[in-house]
Amino acid sequence: MKKAKHWAVFITNESRTTDFINEILDGKATKYFDGLKGLQGALFSKIALTKLIDEESRHGDSGLTLNRPQSLQSMSSGEQKKALLRHLLKSKPDYIILDNPFDNLDKQYQTVLREELTNIAKDIILIQIISRKEDLLPFITNFIELVGNSIMELPNLKSITSVNHQKLTGDIPPPIKEVEYNQDNLISLKGINVSYNNRPILNNITWKIDRGQFWELSGENGSGKTTILSMITGENPKGYGQELFLFGQKKGSGESIWDIKKNIGYFTPSMTDKFTGYHSLEHMMISGILDSIGLYVLPTEAQLRLAKEWLQLIGMWHLKNTLFHDLTLGQKRLVMTTRAMIKHPLLLILDEPTAGLDDESAALLVSLVNKMANETQTTIIFVSHREEVGLKPQYKFVLKSSNEGSSGKVVIP
Repeated sequence: MKKAKHWAVFITNESRTTDFINEILDGKATKYFDGLKGLQGALFSKIALTKLIDEESRHGDSGLTLNRPQSLQSMSSGEQKKALLRHLLKSKPDYIILDNPFDNLDKQYQTVLREELTNIAKDIILIQIISRKEDLLPFITNFIELVGNSIMELPNLKSITSVNHQKLTGDIPPPIKEVEYNQDNLISLKGINVSYNNRPILNNITWKIDRGQFWELSGENGSGKTTILSMITGENPKGYGQELFLFGQKKGSGESIWDIKKNIGYFTPSMTDKFTGYHSLEHMMISGILDSIGLYVLPTEAQLRLAKEWLQLIGMWHLKNTLFHDLTLGQKRLVMTTRAMIKHPLLLILDEPTAGLDDESAALLVSLVNKMANETQTTIIFVSHREEVGLKPQYKFVLKSSNEGSSGKVVIP
């Protein structure tokens, strides 16, 4: 049997990746891939998973979880990707497009997926779409680069184009109004336990978070990171009756959810989907001051000045009138991160902010987060499966899964 040939397609956040993937699946990109003409393909991607989850929510079944008690929606990222791969293999495709397959996966699931893909590669052609060079599957020896809409074949990895992104210039702008808070401690969890349907999720979690600290929250897929964040933001009713203190008040002592949320800046990549209107970059920044989606009032001079200072910091002032949805992925993440920080909240939560970014965009966002931590009194919690090069947290809170629920420990890097 002829050995299958495999390709890696290196992309940046300026690449027209979706269009290129569709061209491959429609048989219009065969000139770049020897032997692909007339073959049947499948797509392994976050987009494919999202469609199946939507199908499950509408009809109660995605087709992936037949005879399984757990829904696709409730699975961890790792379990979802395992289920998707099983589903795709049932159709016996000739080739599979792997769109950043290791995004949102912990090291354990990355290892498992690498082993599965290595076995599959003996019989099925694999085309790996890749943003981060460290994710390259070791058996792939054919390289292509997608720059915008342009395709270039690469003789080796050293030939990958180096992209010079904008640099950070100046200091972190101060807020229009300082937050008044006269305590050192922001968040305190003491012996917190959480279970769902008799399944333990968190077991005896104790975590003290003080003002001005920089934390990284990590843990395996399904270890309870999302659950612990929902306790911190006050959204999880499991916090009632437990030793959970949020911004000086015990959970359930009469505070409203808005009393808690006003102290928190929050960003996770899925939030960008909410901004579907025609919002300029300048208006996006000002709406962050007003806690609104879009700008519907006349901004003050102070608000305009602050938006300008932040956009100058991230090198995007010249794009102030550009529509948000016309930005690259990396630019959108920078804007959303600064928008969450613009009021200098007591607590800034960044949930997987670098997922899906190329190496250069991720490095710039990491340098911005380090700068915010160094120059302000805002406490930062950075959530990630990936060990980002250059990230400099003071402390790590690591969740470790077990049958009794995840335990947590503080690690000083």
